[in-house]
Amino acid sequence: MINTFALTRRRLLQAGGFLSVSALLRHPTLASGTSDSIFPVSERSPGQLDSFIALSADGSVTAFSGHVDLGTGVRTALTQYVADALDVEFSAITLILGDTSLTPDQGPTIASSTLQVTAIPLRKAASQLRQQLIQLAATAMKVPAGQLYTEAGWVVDSRRPARRLPYGQLASDEYSHQPLDPKTPLNTAKPRYVGQSIARVDIPAKVTGELSWIHDLRLPGMLHGRVIRPPYPGADSSAPLGHSLISVDECSIAHLRGIVKIVVRHDFVGIVTHREEQAIAAMRALKIQWQPWAKVPPLDPESLPVTLADCAKNPRVLREDAGIDTALGARHIAIDADYVWPYQLHGSIGPSCAVADVTSSQAVIWSGTQNPHDLRRDLALLLDRDARWIEVKRMEASGCYGRNCADDVAADAALLSQATGRPVRVQLMREQEAAWEPKGSGQLMRVRGGLDKNLNVSCYELRTCYPSNNATTLPLLLTRKVENKPSVQTMGDRSAIPQYRFPQMRVICEDAAPLVRASWMRGVSALPNVFAHESWLDEAAWRAGQDPIAFRLRSLEDERAVALIQQLKKRAGWQEGPTYRQQPQGDSLHGRGFAWARYFHSKFPGFGAAWAGWVCDLTVNRRTGVVRIEKVFVTHDCGQMVNPAGVRHQVHGNIIQCCSRVLKETVTFDSQGTTSLEWGSYPLLRFDELPEVDIQLLDYPDEPAMGAGESASVPGAAAIANALFDATGRRFRAPPFTPERVLQVLQGADK
Repeated sequence: MINTFALTRRRLLQAGGFLSVSALLRHPTLASGTSDSIFPVSERSPGQLDSFIALSADGSVTAFSGHVDLGTGVRTALTQYVADALDVEFSAITLILGDTSLTPDQGPTIASSTLQVTAIPLRKAASQLRQQLIQLAATAMKVPAGQLYTEAGWVVDSRRPARRLPYGQLASDEYSHQPLDPKTPLNTAKPRYVGQSIARVDIPAKVTGELSWIHDLRLPGMLHGRVIRPPYPGADSSAPLGHSLISVDECSIAHLRGIVKIVVRHDFVGIVTHREEQAIAAMRALKIQWQPWAKVPPLDPESLPVTLADCAKNPRVLREDAGIDTALGARHIAIDADYVWPYQLHGSIGPSCAVADVTSSQAVIWSGTQNPHDLRRDLALLLDRDARWIEVKRMEASGCYGRNCADDVAADAALLSQATGRPVRVQLMREQEAAWEPKGSGQLMRVRGGLDKNLNVSCYELRTCYPSNNATTLPLLLTRKVENKPSVQTMGDRSAIPQYRFPQMRVICEDAAPLVRASWMRGVSALPNVFAHESWLDEAAWRAGQDPIAFRLRSLEDERAVALIQQLKKRAGWQEGPTYRQQPQGDSLHGRGFAWARYFHSKFPGFGAAWAGWVCDLTVNRRTGVVRIEKVFVTHDCGQMVNPAGVRHQVHGNIIQCCSRVLKETVTFDSQGTTSLEWGSYPLLRFDELPEVDIQLLDYPDEPAMGAGESASVPGAAAIANALFDATGRRFRAPPFTPERVLQVLQGADK
């Protein structure tokens, strides 16, 4: 068994000493509204480090973050932050992410919060350690600390620059653990690395074939497992999960080779074999009888808005101005519209995988999770173990952009390893991943609003329903460790309040339990909410006979947003005037659309993240309904850019994924559950359909970093829909804009 903590501690100690800054305070919640708090270190094993940062006597630096790198480049960006805060060479730093035995519990890696929020205590710890080194050097040199400065791993006497001490020497005789002081000022010296496009540190190993991916991990004596789920693919609380298994005919696979064990715990059924192909064959051949069930509500395109409107919900008022009802009754021009967002897949290119080694003394799970500490708590409940003796080691996995099946399969592997006493690797089949991954939820946004006699917005009301939760780890439900009951989460309020100065406004979030298994996906509810805001405003501008950008700017006070929009107008060569000015001629219609947003995430009112604006140029074939996005201009403001190349890559990925979601992606269901089980039934944007992309990054090096993981996708759907109106004169209010749906709207069948 590899003990990461022991190896790390041995390396820190081998040169004779180390200095570290540790977390001793507890952060109540990511959504508390303060980014200066320390995040919790929970359920530590005796004697383990709680450090954010540690310096060993050989001069090497180890930094610890509870977040993980989901392919977004935060490993590189956090290393840049530490290098500048501590004033050491970039190459001197080893960054450990998401290992529950070593890193502080900073919650899930979601919502663009790594650089915006959870990097701050790490930067403070590095800055505090630098100050500690200056104090140690002042004592050793017998000079005032104010006379010293640091330079790339050395403390230097400003009066005699040749007199200097290396960091490692200062640490060689010390064994110091300082608690992190939240009031520690960040090192404000001119950065060497932050703001530079540093090559990502994770790429070389991936290119050369070193072990990076969870799918490639092999352990001595490892067995292979597969699981069989109930026949209600992706169902949630309405299904009898945990109470549906009638019988398992073990004799049905007795003739197959390599079977080690069949594991049955209530509705959890798994098979362990010596080889992977043996596990797949046994999974497909095992005869199981389940309770009949088929009660998924209608979720087809025609039924989805009705189902979302009629589901049980708890209205939660986010804003209500006095006089809103009077204003709605006095509208000079009334503009009411319903917008419907489809269920969508995360669509990880590789199905989720995990390896577990559970013994009587400890449990180690290698996982692609983005929630290592939360997963550890789930595993403790599942295995009936104290969480202190469970270690989740995070490895690279296929892109998820939200809650996929990584936690589920980690729990699968843990159960099978516990049952056999051997390391077990479990990988889901493609159809299992598509069936059971918590979907990006469908959403219904109902807008009422209007214009006054001066053709200004007089009032705006949004009701938004997003039936989703955190998706309980599936084996907990199947084994009855957790009761399968409705769970209502307040996740539908992201960017729900439009960032405009309207005279009267009411925003209501209608919280609802999932109709099928659903959880967070890139943009969460913000992308659909902004789709409604910016589509409605575009229609209001057209009703007023105004240029859609000028119309918005009249109600916008956010100076950063105004600056971003002006830069985008210039970059895209925006021609002012109302949209849809001429009747279309010919089969190929051309349109241009605009939208912008600032992403707000976490518990309401949440944190404001980056700003982004889109101008989208597209064509529509009025005969076939095919939409082709020709070019997308995006201007992006995430404050300080730690790694500009990384920001550009993230913005580009957001654009491409958003275009795919808006044009093509929707999950289909029948009464038993998900029917989109492979790529043929869930098409994605192809390489030959990709638009030309023009990205403009606004740099505010003296402003806080806002993160770039999600914000660029948020305005995309509205920009595309507004471009479709400019091309056709028809409003498109229900993505995806497939050829069939486009033809329905063009032929007047939209509702």
